[in-house]
Amino acid sequence: MEENEFDVVIVGGGHAGIEAAAVAARRGTRVALVNLTADSIGRMSCNPAIGGIGKGQLAREIDALGGLMGRIADHAGIQFRMLNTSKGRAVQSPRAQCDRDAYEKYAQQLISEIENITVVAGEVCDIEFNAQRQVTAVILSGQQRLTCQAAILTTGTFLEGVLHQGLENVEGGRVDEGASHPLGKTLRMLGVPVARLKTGTPPRIALDSVDLSVCDEQPGDDVPSPFSFVTGDLSEREQIKCWLTKTTARTQEIVRDNLDKTAMYAGRLEGKGPRYCPSIEDKVVRFADRDAHTIFLEPEAVGSNILYANGISTSLPADVQLEFVRTCIGLERAEILQAGYAVEYTHVAPRSLLPTLEYRDASGLYFAGQICGTSGYEEAAAQGLIAGLNAALAIQQQPSFILQRHQAYIGVLIDDLVVSDPSEPYRMFTSRAEHRLLLRQDNADLRLTPLAQELGISCELRDEIFAKRQRDLTAARAALTSKPYPLPVANSGARSLLDMCKQPKFIGWPAMFEMHPDLLELGVPLCDWQTIEADVLYAGYAIRQRAWVERGAERESMQIPEDFDYSTAQGLRSEARSCLPESRPATMGQAGRMPGVTPADLAILEIALVRWQRASKNLADV
Repeated sequence: MEENEFDVVIVGGGHAGIEAAAVAARRGTRVALVNLTADSIGRMSCNPAIGGIGKGQLAREIDALGGLMGRIADHAGIQFRMLNTSKGRAVQSPRAQCDRDAYEKYAQQLISEIENITVVAGEVCDIEFNAQRQVTAVILSGQQRLTCQAAILTTGTFLEGVLHQGLENVEGGRVDEGASHPLGKTLRMLGVPVARLKTGTPPRIALDSVDLSVCDEQPGDDVPSPFSFVTGDLSEREQIKCWLTKTTARTQEIVRDNLDKTAMYAGRLEGKGPRYCPSIEDKVVRFADRDAHTIFLEPEAVGSNILYANGISTSLPADVQLEFVRTCIGLERAEILQAGYAVEYTHVAPRSLLPTLEYRDASGLYFAGQICGTSGYEEAAAQGLIAGLNAALAIQQQPSFILQRHQAYIGVLIDDLVVSDPSEPYRMFTSRAEHRLLLRQDNADLRLTPLAQELGISCELRDEIFAKRQRDLTAARAALTSKPYPLPVANSGARSLLDMCKQPKFIGWPAMFEMHPDLLELGVPLCDWQTIEADVLYAGYAIRQRAWVERGAERESMQIPEDFDYSTAQGLRSEARSCLPESRPATMGQAGRMPGVTPADLAILEIALVRWQRASKNLADV
């Protein structure tokens, strides 16, 4: 048997595998990145886009910790948009539509440039352990043996994957690519709890067959916001247009009439799909009163004739797909280049994992990505970084690296996962983070890059750019503090330009620069001025959130009255609204340990309890 020696073996070259390999190698360990084929590393299986609500924060945090996703997205980006700009800065999130081919090619290039990474093409069929249940080797199907001290499984949808289109199915983890089966048997023999989930993809449509004149144009931002803190100016980047259209009542009718032709509604699918990215079949059933659903038509490259029809994920038969697609506005003559399909795959129960993403009952076995029950590139990449880093740290006998919920969205993601048994793929949202006012996308580097430097996973360029940003922020804040606001503002209490940043009707930076042109002489980028504005605006809230973190032990024992009315806790998630009144936990600690209750729910519940107690006291005093 051919044998090669490594420290860490990563199984799967998707977004999780890439980050795991890169960070483990930066820590100085010898890494083997095993993928079915070398030329599919970094492939975007579904929508060629990075970021979105909550996901954009994850992507920026990955970059702040030295990860690759932000740099790849900036290189391959063909349209950049900052979402939620009409809302507060804490929930604004970057998103980029990417060139699918450019993304995977650049991912492969970056991996090839990192020392200590060896790419191995092949299928992993078994994992070896010693008597102490410590990983000792990974075995490939050709009997090649890769000795190692840690193995990280990032198999995505390929672990026992089955593709469904109509009532027909074939084995596979992605169209025209096979599935991996032997590893499923290995995990079951080891006692790892596993289950099935599903995801799906929409049809790809020929751009030249669409009537764009009746669709709503969706351009990118005039000033693109990059994901990576080391990316330069993107203002000269060519950006494509996307379009919005809608389904019609006739679309709904066709889908409804053909539900029995799908594996899900025919009872042939065991796994449950993502609630927050439902198929058109699920939309028609769950939102029966709606006559139309939005479709985002997104080109897959500059000059490409392929449109990704985001919003109509489906596993209906190909002929039915064409029928319902042609009832959508502007798609009456549409040609489908690739029909949509559903993927059912095996995942592990993440409650069986430690916060390092190591399996609790076997040393050196880590999991990351969709195999942990998540949905999305960004969630996968974040897990890959944490798993790869902790595998390397364990081998080097260094303390584990665990981010807390108040430190990063990555901390929220991991914490949510390891206490859950997902019945549907997990997706990150800003609403999941109770400390989101502290965790803005624009301050990810200020929060996390110092940690990357301490861990030795940053780089010289990142360190230089981070140091410059710190100097710029210090200079800009000092300048704002030293300059009085020249106009009288009734009852504002404003003493300096810095104080004006917290005013409800802040005049904006163009007006500020016009009044004080010497501020521009500092050469501070606009994004840094905006970071200072957000810091000042949220300063009071941030203090209260930090105090909330410090009061953890006190909150754990906080009593919940038997007659407490949970309907007064406005903003609780549906799962919490359902289980709390039924179970009636006696304390906040008990409430927090209930399935379906998140820390974000606890924050809302605490506020409602304080109000309840205050109201009860006032009644008693009357």
